[in-house]
Amino acid sequence: MLISEKIFKLISEQGMTQKTFASRTGIPQSTISDWKSKKLNPSSDKILIICDVLGVTPYELLSGTESGKYELPERLVVEKGTDEYEIVQEFRQLKPAQKNRLLGYIEALSIQ
Repeated sequence: MLISEKIFKLISEQGMTQKTFASRTGIPQSTISDWKSKKLNPSSDKILIICDVLGVTPYELLSGTESGKYELPERLVVEKGTDEYEIVQEFRQLKPAQKNRLLGYIEALSIQ
């Protein structure tokens, strides 16, 4: 299966339109349409933003299998300037090991 086919499958599974996907990724709708009609794959510089918008890892998108390390959360909208927004921005800058430690701590807090 082509990467672009996997992308369209994920878009469909999430109930997202191509227009919404284009808006969230910043990729022109014409480019996304070309992926579908001409059976093209996205350029490598687009993969990370695509994965972020679709809530999958590059490994999952490129291999077609789930890595088992990540749960796919619902897409959240966090208002800029809020504490939540700042936390998300800081989280994204952490190294993978730091993210895992933080997630473990959050899980421990939620159990109590």
